[in-house]
Amino acid sequence: MIDRVEIYVKAGDGGNGVVSFRREKFVPFGGPDGGDGGNGGSVYLVGDESESTLLSFRYRKQFHAEKGVHGKGKNMHGKRGEDLFIKVPLGTQVRLKAENGPSILIADIVEQGQQVLVAKGGKGGRGNTHFATSTNQAPRTAEKGKPGEEKRLLLDLKLIADVGIIGSPNAGKSTLLSAVSKARPKIADYPFTTLEPVLGVVGIGYGSFVLADIPGIIEGAHEGRGLGLDFLRHIERTKALIHLVDGSSEDPVSDYRKVEAELVSYEAALKERPRIIAVNKIDLPHVRDRMPELERKFTEPGVPVHFISAATGEGVRELMSKAWDLVSKVPRLSTGKEEAEFKVFRPRPLSSKKAGKQGE
Repeated sequence: MIDRVEIYVKAGDGGNGVVSFRREKFVPFGGPDGGDGGNGGSVYLVGDESESTLLSFRYRKQFHAEKGVHGKGKNMHGKRGEDLFIKVPLGTQVRLKAENGPSILIADIVEQGQQVLVAKGGKGGRGNTHFATSTNQAPRTAEKGKPGEEKRLLLDLKLIADVGIIGSPNAGKSTLLSAVSKARPKIADYPFTTLEPVLGVVGIGYGSFVLADIPGIIEGAHEGRGLGLDFLRHIERTKALIHLVDGSSEDPVSDYRKVEAELVSYEAALKERPRIIAVNKIDLPHVRDRMPELERKFTEPGVPVHFISAATGEGVRELMSKAWDLVSKVPRLSTGKEEAEFKVFRPRPLSSKKAGKQGE
Protein backbone atom coordinates (compact mmCIF):
# COMPACT_ATOMS: atom_id res chain seq x y z
CA MET A 1 0.00 0.00 0.00
CA ILE A 2 1.31 3.46 -0.91
CA ASP A 3 0.51 5.37 2.29
CA ARG A 4 3.57 7.53 2.86
CA VAL A 5 5.09 9.75 0.17
CA GLU A 6 7.14 12.89 -0.24
CA ILE A 7 6.06 15.46 -2.82
CA TYR A 8 7.30 18.83 -4.05
CA VAL A 9 4.82 21.66 -4.61
CA LYS A 10 5.51 25.01 -6.27
CA ALA A 11 2.99 27.83 -6.38
CA GLY A 12 2.91 30.04 -9.45
CA ASP A 13 5.12 33.09 -9.67
CA GLY A 14 3.45 36.46 -9.96
CA GLY A 15 3.54 38.16 -13.36
CA ASN A 16 5.72 41.21 -13.87
CA GLY A 17 4.35 44.73 -14.02
CA VAL A 18 5.16 46.60 -17.23
CA VAL A 19 6.58 50.01 -18.13
CA SER A 20 4.39 51.51 -20.84
CA PHE A 21 3.20 54.95 -21.99
CA ARG A 22 0.21 56.08 -24.00
CA ARG A 23 1.22 56.62 -27.58
CA GLU A 24 -1.79 57.99 -29.41
CA LYS A 25 -1.99 60.54 -32.20
CA PHE A 26 -2.61 64.06 -30.96
CA VAL A 27 -2.09 62.95 -27.32
CA PRO A 28 1.32 64.24 -26.32
CA PHE A 29 2.69 63.20 -23.00
CA GLY A 30 -0.02 60.60 -22.57
CA GLY A 31 1.44 59.39 -19.33
CA PRO A 32 2.09 55.89 -17.98
CA ASP A 33 -0.33 53.07 -18.69
CA GLY A 34 1.59 49.96 -17.65
CA GLY A 35 -0.64 47.19 -16.30
CA ASP A 36 -0.05 44.97 -13.28
CA GLY A 37 1.07 41.38 -13.46
CA GLY A 38 -1.36 38.68 -12.39
CA ASN A 39 -0.99 36.81 -9.12
CA GLY A 40 0.39 33.29 -9.29
CA GLY A 41 -1.86 30.31 -8.59
CA SER A 42 -1.77 28.64 -5.18
CA VAL A 43 -1.55 24.92 -4.38
CA TYR A 44 -4.24 23.27 -2.26
CA LEU A 45 -4.68 19.73 -0.94
CA VAL A 46 -8.29 18.58 -0.99
CA GLY A 47 -9.81 15.66 0.92
CA ASP A 48 -11.62 13.25 -1.40
CA GLU A 49 -13.40 10.16 -0.12
CA SER A 50 -13.11 8.50 -3.54
CA GLU A 51 -9.34 8.21 -2.98
CA SER A 52 -8.24 5.36 -0.73
CA THR A 53 -4.44 5.36 -1.12
CA LEU A 54 -1.62 7.67 -2.13
CA LEU A 55 -0.91 5.51 -5.18
CA SER A 56 -1.42 8.44 -7.57
CA PHE A 57 1.71 10.06 -6.10
CA ARG A 58 3.91 7.10 -6.92
CA TYR A 59 4.88 8.34 -10.36
CA ARG A 60 4.12 12.03 -10.07
CA LYS A 61 5.74 13.81 -7.16
CA GLN A 62 6.15 17.36 -8.45
CA PHE A 63 3.25 19.77 -8.74
CA HIS A 64 3.33 23.31 -10.16
CA ALA A 65 0.52 25.84 -10.11
CA GLU A 66 0.10 28.21 -13.05
CA LYS A 67 2.14 31.40 -13.20
CA GLY A 68 0.56 34.83 -13.38
CA VAL A 69 0.62 36.56 -16.79
CA HIS A 70 2.72 39.69 -17.21
CA GLY A 71 0.98 43.04 -17.47
CA LYS A 72 0.63 44.94 -20.76
CA GLY A 73 0.23 48.47 -21.94
CA LYS A 74 -3.07 50.37 -21.96
CA ASN A 75 -3.51 49.41 -18.31
CA MET A 76 -4.09 45.77 -19.23
CA HIS A 77 -3.51 43.61 -16.19
CA GLY A 78 -2.13 40.09 -16.53
CA LYS A 79 -4.38 37.11 -15.94
CA ARG A 80 -4.20 35.43 -12.56
CA GLY A 81 -2.68 31.94 -12.55
CA GLU A 82 -5.06 29.04 -11.95
CA ASP A 83 -4.95 27.42 -8.53
CA LEU A 84 -3.91 23.78 -8.37
CA PHE A 85 -6.08 21.39 -6.33
CA ILE A 86 -4.52 18.03 -5.45
CA LYS A 87 -6.85 15.27 -4.25
CA VAL A 88 -5.77 13.19 -1.26
CA PRO A 89 -7.62 10.46 0.67
CA LEU A 90 -9.32 11.22 3.95
CA GLY A 91 -7.01 10.56 6.87
CA THR A 92 -3.98 12.17 5.22
CA GLN A 93 -1.63 14.03 7.52
CA VAL A 94 0.46 16.74 5.88
CA ARG A 95 3.87 17.59 7.28
CA LEU A 96 6.30 20.23 6.16
CA LYS A 97 9.68 18.66 5.61
CA ALA A 98 12.36 20.62 7.41
CA GLU A 99 15.96 20.67 6.26
CA ASN A 100 17.17 20.34 9.82
CA GLY A 101 15.14 18.85 12.62
CA PRO A 102 11.80 17.02 12.68
CA SER A 103 9.02 17.64 10.19
CA ILE A 104 6.14 19.88 11.27
CA LEU A 105 2.51 18.78 11.17
CA ILE A 106 0.59 21.48 9.29
CA ALA A 107 -2.72 19.79 8.48
CA ASP A 108 -4.84 16.70 9.10
CA ILE A 109 -7.33 16.13 6.29
CA VAL A 110 -10.27 14.15 7.65
CA GLU A 111 -13.37 15.65 5.97
CA GLN A 112 -14.74 15.43 2.45
CA GLY A 113 -13.91 18.59 0.50
CA GLN A 114 -11.56 19.95 3.18
CA GLN A 115 -9.06 22.29 1.52
CA VAL A 116 -5.61 23.08 2.87
CA LEU A 117 -3.43 25.81 1.38
CA VAL A 118 0.10 24.41 1.21
CA ALA A 119 1.82 26.88 -1.13
CA LYS A 120 0.67 30.45 -1.73
CA GLY A 121 1.01 32.01 -5.15
CA GLY A 122 3.32 34.96 -5.70
CA LYS A 123 1.88 38.45 -5.89
CA GLY A 124 1.90 40.14 -9.28
CA GLY A 125 4.16 43.14 -9.78
CA ARG A 126 2.76 46.67 -10.20
CA GLY A 127 3.00 48.51 -13.50
CA ASN A 128 4.50 51.96 -13.81
CA THR A 129 1.06 53.57 -13.45
CA HIS A 130 1.36 53.12 -9.69
CA PHE A 131 4.62 55.06 -9.52
CA ALA A 132 3.46 58.33 -11.12
CA THR A 133 3.78 61.36 -8.87
CA SER A 134 3.59 65.12 -9.29
CA THR A 135 7.35 65.24 -9.61
CA ASN A 136 7.76 62.05 -11.64
CA GLN A 137 4.98 61.97 -14.19
CA ALA A 138 6.72 59.54 -16.52
CA PRO A 139 8.10 56.80 -14.25
CA ARG A 140 10.16 54.10 -15.84
CA THR A 141 9.80 51.81 -12.90
CA ALA A 142 7.75 48.64 -12.54
CA GLU A 143 7.81 45.72 -10.13
CA LYS A 144 8.68 42.17 -10.86
CA GLY A 145 6.29 39.49 -9.70
CA LYS A 146 7.00 37.77 -6.41
CA PRO A 147 8.01 34.10 -6.58
CA GLY A 148 5.45 31.55 -5.44
CA GLU A 149 6.11 29.43 -2.39
CA GLU A 150 7.79 26.08 -2.87
CA LYS A 151 7.75 23.32 -0.28
CA ARG A 152 8.55 19.70 0.24
CA LEU A 153 5.69 17.89 1.94
CA LEU A 154 5.39 14.51 3.60
CA LEU A 155 1.98 12.90 3.13
CA ASP A 156 1.16 10.24 5.70
CA LEU A 157 -2.08 8.28 5.35
CA LYS A 158 -3.78 6.88 8.42
CA LEU A 159 -7.02 5.19 7.51
CA ILE A 160 -10.20 6.49 9.09
CA ALA A 161 -12.32 3.56 10.28
CA ASP A 162 -14.83 3.13 13.11
CA VAL A 163 -13.74 -0.40 13.95
CA GLY A 164 -10.44 -2.12 13.24
CA ILE A 165 -10.01 -5.90 13.06
CA ILE A 166 -6.68 -6.84 14.61
CA GLY A 167 -5.02 -10.16 15.29
CA SER A 168 -2.15 -12.39 14.32
CA PRO A 169 -1.66 -13.46 10.68
CA ASN A 170 -4.16 -16.03 9.35
CA ALA A 171 -6.71 -15.39 12.11
CA GLY A 172 -9.40 -14.91 9.45
CA LYS A 173 -9.65 -11.11 9.40
CA SER A 174 -10.04 -10.85 5.63
CA THR A 175 -12.66 -13.59 5.61
CA LEU A 176 -14.64 -11.78 8.30
CA LEU A 177 -14.51 -8.47 6.42
CA SER A 178 -15.70 -10.08 3.18
CA ALA A 179 -18.54 -11.82 5.05
CA VAL A 180 -20.00 -8.60 6.49
CA SER A 181 -19.31 -6.08 3.71
CA LYS A 182 -18.81 -5.78 -0.03
CA ALA A 183 -15.06 -5.51 0.39
CA ARG A 184 -13.13 -8.24 -1.40
CA PRO A 185 -9.71 -8.67 0.20
CA LYS A 186 -7.47 -11.53 -0.91
CA ILE A 187 -8.45 -14.85 0.70
CA ALA A 188 -6.69 -18.17 0.14
CA ASP A 189 -6.40 -21.64 1.69
CA TYR A 190 -2.67 -21.23 2.39
CA PRO A 191 -0.87 -19.18 5.06
CA PHE A 192 -0.20 -15.54 4.14
CA THR A 193 -0.82 -12.08 5.54
CA THR A 194 -2.61 -9.14 3.94
CA LEU A 195 -0.11 -6.53 2.80
CA GLU A 196 -2.39 -3.49 3.03
CA PRO A 197 -5.42 -2.43 5.10
CA VAL A 198 -8.82 -2.89 3.47
CA LEU A 199 -11.98 -0.95 4.31
CA GLY A 200 -15.56 -2.15 4.16
CA VAL A 201 -18.93 -0.68 5.17
CA VAL A 202 -21.10 -2.78 7.48
CA GLY A 203 -24.83 -2.12 7.49
CA ILE A 204 -26.74 -2.62 10.78
CA GLY A 205 -30.43 -1.81 10.49
CA TYR A 206 -30.64 1.85 9.47
CA GLY A 207 -27.06 2.53 10.53
CA SER A 208 -23.64 1.61 9.24
CA PHE A 209 -19.99 1.79 10.25
CA VAL A 210 -16.63 1.45 8.54
CA LEU A 211 -14.71 -1.72 9.30
CA ALA A 212 -10.98 -2.04 8.55
CA ASP A 213 -9.00 -5.22 8.08
CA ILE A 214 -5.65 -4.38 9.67
CA PRO A 215 -2.91 -6.72 8.36
CA GLY A 216 -1.55 -9.31 10.79
CA ILE A 217 0.62 -8.02 13.63
CA ILE A 218 3.64 -10.11 14.61
CA GLU A 219 5.83 -10.01 17.69
CA GLY A 220 8.24 -7.07 17.54
CA ALA A 221 5.97 -5.05 15.24
CA HIS A 222 6.27 -1.93 17.41
CA GLU A 223 10.02 -2.01 16.75
CA GLY A 224 9.47 -2.17 13.00
CA ARG A 225 9.68 -5.93 12.46
CA GLY A 226 8.09 -6.93 9.22
CA LEU A 227 5.68 -4.16 8.24
CA GLY A 228 4.58 -3.64 11.83
CA LEU A 229 4.83 0.13 12.08
CA ASP A 230 2.99 0.56 8.78
CA PHE A 231 0.15 -1.56 10.15
CA LEU A 232 -0.04 -0.21 13.68
CA ARG A 233 -0.36 3.41 12.62
CA HIS A 234 -3.71 2.67 10.97
CA ILE A 235 -5.21 1.62 14.32
CA GLU A 236 -4.78 5.04 15.93
CA ARG A 237 -7.94 6.58 14.44
CA THR A 238 -10.36 3.73 15.19
CA LYS A 239 -13.14 4.06 17.77
CA ALA A 240 -13.11 0.39 18.73
CA LEU A 241 -11.27 -2.84 17.99
CA ILE A 242 -12.25 -6.41 17.26
CA HIS A 243 -9.41 -8.67 18.32
CA LEU A 244 -9.85 -11.77 16.19
CA VAL A 245 -8.21 -14.89 17.58
CA ASP A 246 -7.51 -18.06 15.62
CA GLY A 247 -9.26 -20.76 17.65
CA SER A 248 -7.32 -23.49 15.82
CA SER A 249 -3.96 -22.12 16.97
CA GLU A 250 -1.87 -24.18 19.39
CA ASP A 251 -2.09 -21.42 22.02
CA PRO A 252 -4.79 -18.82 21.17
CA VAL A 253 -4.33 -17.05 24.51
CA SER A 254 -0.62 -16.54 23.87
CA ASP A 255 -1.37 -15.19 20.38
CA TYR A 256 -3.85 -12.74 21.89
CA ARG A 257 -1.41 -11.49 24.51
CA LYS A 258 1.40 -10.99 22.00
CA VAL A 259 -0.74 -8.78 19.78
CA GLU A 260 -2.05 -6.80 22.75
CA ALA A 261 1.51 -6.28 23.97
CA GLU A 262 2.51 -4.89 20.58
CA LEU A 263 -0.37 -2.41 20.66
CA VAL A 264 0.55 -1.11 24.09
CA SER A 265 4.25 -0.94 23.20
CA TYR A 266 3.41 1.13 20.12
CA GLU A 267 1.02 3.50 21.91
CA ALA A 268 -0.06 3.12 25.54
CA ALA A 269 -3.38 4.90 24.89
CA LEU A 270 -4.52 1.96 22.74
CA LYS A 271 -4.88 -0.12 25.90
CA GLU A 272 -8.00 1.89 26.77
CA ARG A 273 -9.56 1.54 23.32
CA PRO A 274 -12.89 -0.37 23.56
CA ARG A 275 -12.50 -3.83 22.14
CA ILE A 276 -14.23 -7.16 21.59
CA ILE A 277 -12.51 -10.56 21.64
CA ALA A 278 -13.77 -12.83 18.87
CA VAL A 279 -12.57 -16.44 18.69
CA ASN A 280 -12.80 -17.59 15.07
CA LYS A 281 -13.09 -20.95 13.26
CA ILE A 282 -15.62 -22.64 15.56
CA ASP A 283 -16.81 -24.52 12.48
CA LEU A 284 -13.84 -26.81 13.08
CA PRO A 285 -14.76 -29.67 15.47
CA HIS A 286 -11.67 -29.42 17.68
CA VAL A 287 -12.18 -25.66 18.10
CA ARG A 288 -15.82 -26.10 19.06
CA ASP A 289 -14.82 -28.70 21.64
CA ARG A 290 -12.44 -26.29 23.37
CA MET A 291 -14.90 -23.37 23.49
CA PRO A 292 -15.64 -23.72 27.25
CA GLU A 293 -11.91 -23.77 28.00
CA LEU A 294 -11.22 -20.71 25.84
CA GLU A 295 -14.12 -18.79 27.36
CA ARG A 296 -12.59 -19.22 30.82
CA LYS A 297 -9.10 -18.20 29.68
CA PHE A 298 -10.25 -15.10 27.80
CA THR A 299 -12.11 -13.65 30.75
CA GLU A 300 -11.19 -9.95 31.02
CA PRO A 301 -13.13 -7.29 32.93
CA GLY A 302 -15.34 -5.33 30.55
CA VAL A 303 -14.18 -7.18 27.41
CA PRO A 304 -16.86 -9.44 25.91
CA VAL A 305 -15.89 -12.70 24.22
CA HIS A 306 -17.69 -13.95 21.11
CA PHE A 307 -17.28 -17.23 19.25
CA ILE A 308 -17.75 -17.04 15.50
CA SER A 309 -17.08 -18.74 12.22
CA ALA A 310 -16.22 -16.18 9.57
CA ALA A 311 -16.39 -18.95 6.95
CA THR A 312 -19.96 -20.07 7.74
CA GLY A 313 -21.30 -16.85 9.27
CA GLU A 314 -22.14 -18.38 12.65
CA GLY A 315 -22.15 -15.69 15.35
CA VAL A 316 -21.03 -12.98 12.91
CA ARG A 317 -24.27 -10.98 13.00
CA GLU A 318 -24.21 -10.84 16.80
CA LEU A 319 -20.56 -9.72 16.69
CA MET A 320 -21.35 -6.87 14.30
CA SER A 321 -24.30 -5.77 16.45
CA LYS A 322 -22.03 -5.57 19.47
CA ALA A 323 -19.47 -3.61 17.45
CA TRP A 324 -22.20 -1.17 16.37
CA ASP A 325 -23.16 -0.66 20.00
CA LEU A 326 -19.57 0.28 20.84
CA VAL A 327 -19.27 2.62 17.85
CA SER A 328 -22.49 4.47 18.62
CA LYS A 329 -21.39 5.17 22.20
CA VAL A 330 -17.73 6.03 21.76
CA PRO A 331 -16.56 9.32 20.19
CA ARG A 332 -13.57 9.27 17.89
CA LEU A 333 -10.50 9.16 20.06
CA SER A 334 -7.10 10.76 19.69
CA THR A 335 -4.00 9.09 21.02
CA GLY A 336 -2.41 12.43 21.82
CA LYS A 337 0.75 11.19 20.14
CA GLU A 338 0.59 13.65 17.26
CA GLU A 339 0.22 16.70 19.49
CA ALA A 340 3.20 15.62 21.56
CA GLU A 341 5.55 15.09 18.63
CA PHE A 342 4.62 17.90 16.30
CA LYS A 343 4.49 21.36 17.85
CA VAL A 344 4.31 24.43 15.67
CA PHE A 345 6.28 27.40 16.98
CA ARG A 346 5.26 30.84 15.71
CA PRO A 347 7.80 33.40 16.96
CA ARG A 348 6.52 36.90 17.61
CA PRO A 349 8.10 39.95 15.92
CA LEU A 350 10.99 41.49 17.84
CA SER A 351 9.17 44.82 17.98
CA SER A 352 6.09 46.48 16.60
CA LYS A 353 8.30 48.82 14.59
CA LYS A 354 10.01 45.94 12.79
CA ALA A 355 6.68 44.21 12.29
CA GLY A 356 5.37 47.34 10.59
CA LYS A 357 8.32 47.44 8.21
CA GLN A 358 7.78 43.81 7.26
CA GLY A 359 4.15 44.46 6.42
CA GLU A 360 4.91 47.41 4.12
